[in-house]
Amino acid sequence: MYPSSSVTDAQWAILEPLLPPPGNTRGHGGRPEKHCRRTVLDAIFYVVRGGIAWRQLPSDFPPATTVYAIFTRWVASRAWRRIHDALRDQLRVGDGRSPLPTAAVIDSQSVKGADTVHGPTRGFDAGKKINGRKRHIAVDTGGLLLAIVVTAASIQDRDGALRLVTTLRAAFSTITLLWADGGYSGRMVAWSKSVLSLTVQIVKRSDDTTGFTVLPRRWVVERTLGWISRHRRCVRDYETRPDHHETMIHIAMIAVMSRRLARR
Repeated sequence: MYPSSSVTDAQWAILEPLLPPPGNTRGHGGRPEKHCRRTVLDAIFYVVRGGIAWRQLPSDFPPATTVYAIFTRWVASRAWRRIHDALRDQLRVGDGRSPLPTAAVIDSQSVKGADTVHGPTRGFDAGKKINGRKRHIAVDTGGLLLAIVVTAASIQDRDGALRLVTTLRAAFSTITLLWADGGYSGRMVAWSKSVLSLTVQIVKRSDDTTGFTVLPRRWVVERTLGWISRHRRCVRDYETRPDHHETMIHIAMIAVMSRRLARR
């Protein structure tokens, strides 16, 4: 039992029905799974929470190659995204809200890339002095993740936002309003309005204030980035493939949301 990452009994009761069915139960033959699914999920959460390499998993978990194979298989089947979306809908309904949001907040965060991040998927963010990747996220007004796009860090915020809001619109036709910071002002605002029927409101810092000031709406997405950064695998990008980095973000949010649901 690793308190910071292990799945509790209450969490397992929530997560187990959402996991994809074993391959041998789909009518195509095959042998039963050798390792307990809860232990495999514990191992994946341990990697994401601790930021370790797959081969550094403690010996009380299943073999690292087996855990990684299950991780990649569920990435390919989009199982992680379905689990994440189901938990988000449960939380929104539990808060007395509709599963379909009508407004969102967008922002981006550049993270350093390890030597495993190579080729055209990495770049240099001149503003933040970071060489790696940039994740563009959209959250609802409660801070729950709605959409994510991972690009090279050299991609400007407003350019990455074009892909982000397109992904957001494809997933949620009910959203009509977005909040963003000053980095998104310009053609992205007009393009979102004319092409996607999305109204983008820019929340700028005030020059009249001194010291720290909580900015309306923008603090929500900053808090979500803080939740994600509590998971050390997400503080630095170690993933060769951008879709694996997106999945690490989804797993981090799955851990956050499942714990919140378990407390209820």
